[in-house]
Amino acid sequence: MGRIQSILIANRGEIAVRIARSARDLGIRTIAVYSDADANALHVHAADTAVHIGGAPSVESYLSIEALLDAAQKTGADAIHPGYGFLSENPAFARACDEAGILFIGPSAEAMEAMGLKSVAKKLMDRAGVPTVPGFNGENPTDAELIAAAVEVGYPLLVKASAGGGGRGMRRVDSESDLAEAIRSARRESKAAFGDDTLLLERYIENPRHIEFQILGDTHGNVIHLFERECSIQRRHQKIIEETPSTALDDSLRTQMGEAAVQAAKAIDYVGAGTIEFILAPDGAFHFLEMNTRLQVEHPITECITGIDLVTEQIRIAEGCALSWDAESLTTSGAAVECRIYAEDPEKSFLPANGTLLDWHLPALEGIRIDSGVATGDEISIHYDPMLAKVIATGRDRDEAHRRMQHALEQLSILGVTTNRGFLLQILKHPAYQAGDIDTHFIASHFGDEPAAEKSEEAALNAAIAATLLATEARDPGRILKDIRPGWRNNRFSDPTTTWMNGEEAIPVSRGEWTTRGWAMHSGETPRIARIVAQDGAAVRVEIDGQIHPLRVVVDGENTHVHTAPHSIALSCAPRFPSTESMDLASGCVAPMPGKVLSMAVSEGDSVEQGDPIAILEAMKMEHTVTAPHAGVIQSLLVAPGDQIDGGAPLVILEET
Repeated sequence: MGRIQSILIANRGEIAVRIARSARDLGIRTIAVYSDADANALHVHAADTAVHIGGAPSVESYLSIEALLDAAQKTGADAIHPGYGFLSENPAFARACDEAGILFIGPSAEAMEAMGLKSVAKKLMDRAGVPTVPGFNGENPTDAELIAAAVEVGYPLLVKASAGGGGRGMRRVDSESDLAEAIRSARRESKAAFGDDTLLLERYIENPRHIEFQILGDTHGNVIHLFERECSIQRRHQKIIEETPSTALDDSLRTQMGEAAVQAAKAIDYVGAGTIEFILAPDGAFHFLEMNTRLQVEHPITECITGIDLVTEQIRIAEGCALSWDAESLTTSGAAVECRIYAEDPEKSFLPANGTLLDWHLPALEGIRIDSGVATGDEISIHYDPMLAKVIATGRDRDEAHRRMQHALEQLSILGVTTNRGFLLQILKHPAYQAGDIDTHFIASHFGDEPAAEKSEEAALNAAIAATLLATEARDPGRILKDIRPGWRNNRFSDPTTTWMNGEEAIPVSRGEWTTRGWAMHSGETPRIARIVAQDGAAVRVEIDGQIHPLRVVVDGENTHVHTAPHSIALSCAPRFPSTESMDLASGCVAPMPGKVLSMAVSEGDSVEQGDPIAILEAMKMEHTVTAPHAGVIQSLLVAPGDQIDGGAPLVILEET
């Protein structure tokens, strides 16, 4: 082993930036890799050097073992850190690194294989005495075998990808009539995501919590756990808020689960950082769910309460060092919570979003850490996971950590790309969440499948006034007669009016005369006096009726994006006349986001009912089914399987019946 001199980071985004930071603190040279889509990405700038490894699709770059090893050899890297996702749990990659004489910072290929397939892992845990969820775990079972086994497992149940993770290849099934399609869909998604379509069945535990324990193991036989993380706030089986400590665990239960986690790791002689995940039933019974043989997205909250840099420990373990602590010396302090910022639209069933990040800004705040993989000006691609960053808050207790998190999310400006920032705030403010009364169905139970965004008429109006003021100033930036305000006229025609569209809502704003305190602005019956007090890039201070509002504003053509804490508002200037080139797509259905057409569920001449599947699209590693907006007959297909399409692209012509 010996000391590591240089690390190639076989990943992208925030985790690549995170790894580079710890390696740099250790005096280790870092090498980033990038695809065609990432040449100017933040992780490229965070490393000492960077190597191009292929095209934008991850299979041509971040999933190419050959390209990654070639980059490592060209740059003289003596170690590779896989981060999480991509090849981080791929035993073939770990073996290829060993064969090339490059140190893989992670567990052995054998440990990955033992825990990488849920079916194998469950059998190992059963033998080790770690409690598991009842179910069916056959050897590469056929669809018919799964359907037959479901009778004994009982409903509701989960169909799960054996090689899966992150909710991919997982389907809940409540009745026998839905099972066959769930199996087909789970197989297809699992094959695309993991290259393996093996499935298993598990009994569905009602109202569970998802609790995981961070573990560390070294090459000297030492294994410890670093306490728990509560991961129950999920959508599509993917975590979006995590916290520690969990409100569900007392000291006794924490000890039992921690000991089971260590026992699970020792059963496979685990070396490195990993996570043992449990399902916790309402009655306090817990069951092994899976082991992640890598660093977890939510690892920062463990770092915050223990003071241990987990990436540094991964590197030290890879160098052959013994753990710096034993179980008796570990302590925790305070509480921590993490919120994942995703480019997605909660109001549209959390469909992923893309576009240009026009503003990304969070001021320095006490007790707040942000692990980000993006910066202002970045293009958010359809090729990769939609997570942009993680905001982490710490405090002396849960209440302080969550108050800090709420304030940070309110201040975080994300303009140009739709995200879940506002929805995260809604969760944090919910009385049940604040009371710690949560389970893995919290979002579905309290917000439904398409949670409505919190609206504020006052915030929208202030944003429209600010947009009007900036448009007024922009009309004559280089005035010759400095004492004459822009837009001055010497006639009595009506005040100029701009109509701003906030989604479907129209906000007309009329600009009247200049007064000693600002412009007379009219929208509705109440006049307002407004002026721009100061502007520094996107930071704009606007005074409205004697109250100063600090905003973040970006003008992008006919659109003006405004962050007025806690709301992010996208305004478009309504055209005076309708466009003659606009398409009427009401008779068809369109792609809700850019992506790849996996399959079409209809043919020309088919009759469909409202809600029937039309097409299956793949975007940002997930499958999305597009359904018929109304009953009708398919007149023509406009796309075919394999097509790469833009958001809003028409898929079929559907004649209403």
